[in-house]
Amino acid sequence: MKYIEDIVELDDYQKQALNTDVYPDDKFNIGYKALGLCGEAGEVSDKIKKVFRDCDGKLNENKAHEIAKELGDVLWYLSTLAYKLGYNLSEIATMNIYKLRKRMEENKIHGNGDNR
Repeated sequence: MKYIEDIVELDDYQKQALNTDVYPDDKFNIGYKALGLCGEAGEVSDKIKKVFRDCDGKLNENKAHEIAKELGDVLWYLSTLAYKLGYNLSEIATMNIYKLRKRMEENKIHGNGDNR
């Protein structure tokens, strides 16, 4: 398999995001971030749903911008959760690309299961 370089710019974002993390570092911190991630992902889905419902599936620049802002919130929760789990975003990104490339090489990109 071809070597995968770390995606280091994500780590710069993660450091900036951590500077804005004012939530208590208690036993619920990871749970709070996981729930926040799900909530923000739901907001992304809801905005896309409304594009189909209200705009006949046609995405305009304003709607795309609103979705992008919600994706930023997803990224914040992802960044802070990854940090609390002991990972940099570059490590998460590298692991994911490695997993996906391996699946493609094994012709297993389609299907079900985490460990295909």
